[in-house]
Amino acid sequence: MACRISELVLECVDPARLAEFWCEALDFVVLGDEGDGSLEIGPRDGFGGPQPTIILSRHGAPQSGKPRLHIDVNATDRDYDAELDRLLALGARRADVGQTGAEPWHVLSDPEGNEFCLLKARLDPL
Repeated sequence: MACRISELVLECVDPARLAEFWCEALDFVVLGDEGDGSLEIGPRDGFGGPQPTIILSRHGAPQSGKPRLHIDVNATDRDYDAELDRLLALGARRADVGQTGAEPWHVLSDPEGNEFCLLKARLDPL
C-alpha cells in the first residue's frame, strides 16, 4: 500500500488571517491550535478523512522567491466564474506568473501572497 497526503504545511506570518481565508474558501474549520500560534484547519470530520488538513505554521517573515509547491482548487457547487468572484471577494488577488489567459485556470494569491490556482473543471463535493 502507498502512503497518502494527510497534511499540508503552509508557513505564514498571520495564521489566524489565513485560517479565516482558507476556511471560507474550502469550507474548512479550525481544528486546533498547535501551541505556538500555528493553527490546523481541515474538513469538519477532522484529520484522517479523504481531504488533507492544512497546518498554518507561524513564520516570522514572508517567504521570498517562487514556491516549489502550490495548492490547486476546483469549484464544487457553482460555476467557474462565480467561484472566481467568490474567492476574490474573500481576499484572493489575481497573480501574474506569465500565463497567456488561454489556460483552463486562474492563478491567484491568498492574503499573504501564497499562489494557488482555481482550475476550470468542476468537481463533485465530497
